[in-house]
Amino acid sequence: MNETTETPPEPATQTPAQPTGNGAGGADAAPPADAGAGTADAGAAMAGPNLESEQADRIAALESEVASLKDQSLRALAELENTRRRAQRERDDTAKFAVSGFAKELLAVADNLRRAIDSVPQEHRSDNEVLHNLLVGVEATERQLFAAFDRFGVKKIDAMDQPFDPNYHQVMFELDNTGRAAGTIVQVLQDGYTIQGRLLREAMVGVAKGEAGQEPPRVDTTA
Repeated sequence: MNETTETPPEPATQTPAQPTGNGAGGADAAPPADAGAGTADAGAAMAGPNLESEQADRIAALESEVASLKDQSLRALAELENTRRRAQRERDDTAKFAVSGFAKELLAVADNLRRAIDSVPQEHRSDNEVLHNLLVGVEATERQLFAAFDRFGVKKIDAMDQPFDPNYHQVMFELDNTGRAAGTIVQVLQDGYTIQGRLLREAMVGVAKGEAGQEPPRVDTTA
Protein backbone atom coordinates (compact mmCIF):
# COMPACT_ATOMS: atom_id res chain seq x y z
CA MET A 1 0.00 0.00 0.00
CA ASN A 2 1.40 3.21 -1.07
CA GLU A 3 1.22 5.98 1.46
CA THR A 4 0.75 9.40 0.00
CA THR A 5 2.44 12.15 1.81
CA GLU A 6 0.40 15.42 1.81
CA THR A 7 2.30 18.60 1.80
CA PRO A 8 0.75 21.17 4.11
CA PRO A 9 -0.34 24.42 2.42
CA GLU A 10 1.82 27.45 2.85
CA PRO A 11 0.42 30.09 5.09
CA ALA A 12 -1.02 33.12 3.28
CA THR A 13 1.13 36.14 3.36
CA GLN A 14 -0.64 39.13 5.06
CA THR A 15 0.09 42.47 3.59
CA PRO A 16 0.12 45.24 6.21
CA ALA A 17 -2.51 47.96 5.72
CA GLN A 18 -1.17 51.12 4.19
CA PRO A 19 -2.18 54.46 5.68
CA THR A 20 -4.41 56.59 3.53
CA GLY A 21 -4.24 60.25 2.89
CA ASN A 22 -1.32 62.59 2.67
CA GLY A 23 1.52 62.66 5.04
CA ALA A 24 2.38 60.37 7.80
CA GLY A 25 -0.67 61.16 9.85
CA GLY A 26 -3.11 61.66 7.02
CA ALA A 27 -6.22 63.75 6.90
CA ASP A 28 -8.30 61.12 8.65
CA ALA A 29 -5.87 60.61 11.45
CA ALA A 30 -7.51 60.56 14.92
CA PRO A 31 -6.87 63.68 17.01
CA PRO A 32 -4.61 63.39 20.01
CA ALA A 33 -6.32 62.09 23.13
CA ASP A 34 -5.65 65.32 25.07
CA ALA A 35 -7.02 67.72 22.44
CA GLY A 36 -10.57 67.81 23.91
CA ALA A 37 -9.27 68.25 27.44
CA GLY A 38 -7.25 71.26 26.37
CA THR A 39 -10.29 72.92 24.81
CA ALA A 40 -12.37 72.27 27.96
CA ASP A 41 -9.66 73.74 30.16
CA ALA A 42 -9.49 76.85 27.97
CA GLY A 43 -13.30 77.27 28.18
CA ALA A 44 -13.25 76.83 31.94
CA ALA A 45 -10.44 79.36 32.20
CA MET A 46 -12.51 81.87 30.22
CA ALA A 47 -15.74 81.15 32.12
CA GLY A 48 -14.07 81.45 35.55
CA PRO A 49 -13.67 85.26 35.64
CA ASN A 50 -17.17 85.79 34.24
CA LEU A 51 -18.70 83.53 36.88
CA GLU A 52 -16.82 85.29 39.66
CA SER A 53 -17.92 88.68 38.33
CA GLU A 54 -21.56 87.58 38.22
CA GLN A 55 -21.32 86.24 41.76
CA ALA A 56 -19.74 89.49 42.98
CA ASP A 57 -22.50 91.53 41.31
CA ARG A 58 -25.14 89.29 42.84
CA ILE A 59 -23.60 89.61 46.30
CA ALA A 60 -23.42 93.39 45.95
CA ALA A 61 -27.07 93.53 44.87
CA LEU A 62 -28.12 91.35 47.83
CA GLU A 63 -26.11 93.48 50.27
CA SER A 64 -27.73 96.63 48.87
CA GLU A 65 -31.17 95.07 49.23
CA VAL A 66 -30.42 94.03 52.81
CA ALA A 67 -29.24 97.55 53.66
CA SER A 68 -32.39 99.04 52.12
CA LEU A 69 -34.64 96.65 54.04
CA LYS A 70 -32.75 97.38 57.25
CA ASP A 71 -33.18 101.12 56.72
CA GLN A 72 -36.90 100.67 56.07
CA SER A 73 -37.21 98.53 59.19
CA LEU A 74 -35.45 101.12 61.35
CA ARG A 75 -37.63 103.91 59.95
CA ALA A 76 -40.75 101.88 60.64
CA LEU A 77 -39.62 101.20 64.21
CA ALA A 78 -38.82 104.88 64.76
CA GLU A 79 -42.23 105.92 63.43
CA LEU A 80 -43.90 103.33 65.64
CA GLU A 81 -42.04 104.65 68.68
CA ASN A 82 -43.01 108.24 67.83
CA THR A 83 -46.63 107.19 67.46
CA ARG A 84 -46.49 105.42 70.82
CA ARG A 85 -45.02 108.49 72.49
CA ARG A 86 -47.61 110.79 70.94
CA ALA A 87 -50.39 108.49 72.11
CA GLN A 88 -48.87 108.40 75.60
CA ARG A 89 -48.68 112.21 75.71
CA GLU A 90 -52.27 112.46 74.57
CA ARG A 91 -53.34 110.04 77.29
CA ASP A 92 -51.37 111.99 79.88
CA ASP A 93 -52.83 115.30 78.69
CA THR A 94 -56.31 113.83 78.75
CA ALA A 95 -55.78 112.66 82.32
CA LYS A 96 -54.32 116.02 83.35
CA PHE A 97 -56.81 118.32 81.67
CA ALA A 98 -59.97 116.20 81.75
CA VAL A 99 -61.25 118.31 84.67
CA SER A 100 -60.42 121.64 83.03
CA GLY A 101 -64.02 122.44 82.15
CA PHE A 102 -65.32 121.43 85.57
CA ALA A 103 -62.54 123.33 87.36
CA LYS A 104 -63.24 126.45 85.31
CA GLU A 105 -66.86 126.36 86.37
CA LEU A 106 -65.81 126.13 90.02
CA LEU A 107 -63.68 129.26 89.72
CA ALA A 108 -66.86 131.31 89.93
CA VAL A 109 -67.61 129.60 93.25
CA ALA A 110 -64.16 130.53 94.53
CA ASP A 111 -64.72 134.13 93.38
CA ASN A 112 -68.01 134.40 95.25
CA LEU A 113 -66.58 132.89 98.43
CA ARG A 114 -63.75 135.42 98.40
CA ARG A 115 -66.17 138.30 97.71
CA ALA A 116 -68.32 137.21 100.66
CA ILE A 117 -65.29 137.17 102.96
CA ASP A 118 -63.93 140.50 101.75
CA SER A 119 -67.33 142.20 102.03
CA VAL A 120 -67.30 142.07 105.81
CA PRO A 121 -64.90 144.51 107.51
CA GLN A 122 -62.70 143.01 110.18
CA GLU A 123 -64.15 145.16 112.95
CA HIS A 124 -67.65 143.90 112.23
CA ARG A 125 -66.53 140.34 112.63
CA SER A 126 -65.31 140.97 116.14
CA ASP A 127 -68.53 142.79 117.10
CA ASN A 128 -70.94 140.14 115.83
CA GLU A 129 -70.35 136.57 116.96
CA VAL A 130 -72.91 135.11 114.57
CA LEU A 131 -71.37 136.88 111.61
CA HIS A 132 -67.94 135.82 112.78
CA ASN A 133 -68.93 132.16 112.94
CA LEU A 134 -70.54 132.39 109.51
CA LEU A 135 -67.38 133.82 107.99
CA VAL A 136 -65.30 131.13 109.68
CA GLY A 137 -67.42 128.53 107.91
CA VAL A 138 -67.11 130.35 104.58
CA GLU A 139 -63.32 130.53 104.96
CA ALA A 140 -63.18 126.81 105.78
CA THR A 141 -65.19 126.10 102.62
CA GLU A 142 -62.78 128.22 100.59
CA ARG A 143 -59.79 126.35 102.01
CA GLN A 144 -61.35 122.99 101.14
CA LEU A 145 -62.09 124.18 97.62
CA PHE A 146 -58.49 125.32 97.11
CA ALA A 147 -57.23 122.01 98.54
CA ALA A 148 -59.29 120.22 95.88
CA PHE A 149 -57.90 122.59 93.25
CA ASP A 150 -54.37 121.81 94.39
CA ARG A 151 -54.90 118.04 94.09
CA PHE A 152 -55.81 118.50 90.43
CA GLY A 153 -53.03 120.96 89.64
CA VAL A 154 -55.16 124.13 89.68
CA LYS A 155 -53.08 127.07 90.93
CA LYS A 156 -53.89 130.72 91.47
CA ILE A 157 -51.76 133.15 89.46
CA ASP A 158 -49.75 135.47 91.70
CA ALA A 159 -50.28 138.68 89.74
CA MET A 160 -50.02 141.52 92.27
CA ASP A 161 -46.86 143.64 91.88
CA GLN A 162 -45.73 141.50 88.96
CA PRO A 163 -44.90 142.86 85.50
CA PHE A 164 -47.72 142.53 83.02
CA ASP A 165 -47.58 139.28 81.04
CA PRO A 166 -50.02 139.00 78.11
CA ASN A 167 -49.92 135.22 78.45
CA TYR A 168 -51.57 135.33 81.88
CA HIS A 169 -53.00 138.81 82.42
CA GLN A 170 -55.73 140.92 80.86
CA VAL A 171 -55.35 144.66 81.40
CA MET A 172 -58.62 146.38 82.26
CA PHE A 173 -57.26 149.87 82.96
CA GLU A 174 -54.11 151.91 83.63
CA LEU A 175 -53.47 154.02 86.71
CA ASP A 176 -51.45 157.24 86.87
CA ASN A 177 -49.18 158.42 89.65
CA THR A 178 -48.67 155.02 91.25
CA GLY A 179 -44.95 155.47 91.70
CA ARG A 180 -44.45 152.10 89.98
CA ALA A 181 -42.79 151.27 86.72
CA ALA A 182 -45.04 151.22 83.69
CA GLY A 183 -46.73 147.87 83.19
CA THR A 184 -46.52 146.82 86.84
CA ILE A 185 -49.74 145.27 88.12
CA VAL A 186 -51.12 147.41 90.93
CA GLN A 187 -54.63 146.00 91.24
CA VAL A 188 -56.22 142.57 90.67
CA LEU A 189 -59.90 142.65 89.78
CA GLN A 190 -60.25 138.90 89.25
CA ASP A 191 -57.75 136.18 90.05
CA GLY A 192 -56.35 134.08 87.25
CA TYR A 193 -55.65 130.34 87.42
CA THR A 194 -53.58 127.70 85.70
CA ILE A 195 -54.04 123.93 85.52
CA GLN A 196 -50.92 121.80 85.25
CA GLY A 197 -49.04 124.91 84.14
CA ARG A 198 -51.54 125.68 81.36
CA LEU A 199 -53.68 128.81 81.49
CA LEU A 200 -57.16 128.11 82.80
CA ARG A 201 -58.33 131.69 83.23
CA GLU A 202 -56.37 134.90 82.80
CA ALA A 203 -56.25 137.44 85.60
CA MET A 204 -58.05 140.75 85.12
CA VAL A 205 -55.71 143.47 86.33
CA GLY A 206 -54.98 147.16 86.45
CA VAL A 207 -51.45 148.31 85.66
CA ALA A 208 -49.37 151.36 86.37
CA LYS A 209 -49.18 153.81 83.51
CA GLY A 210 -45.74 154.86 84.63
CA GLU A 211 -44.02 158.15 85.04
CA ALA A 212 -42.19 160.02 82.30
CA GLY A 213 -38.80 158.49 81.64
CA GLN A 214 -39.64 155.16 83.24
CA GLU A 215 -39.28 152.04 81.16
CA PRO A 216 -41.78 149.20 81.50
CA PRO A 217 -40.44 146.07 83.20
CA ARG A 218 -39.36 143.26 80.93
CA VAL A 219 -41.28 140.05 80.94
CA ASP A 220 -39.73 136.72 79.95
CA THR A 221 -42.29 135.23 77.57
CA THR A 222 -40.10 132.29 76.53
CA ALA A 223 -41.25 130.05 79.38
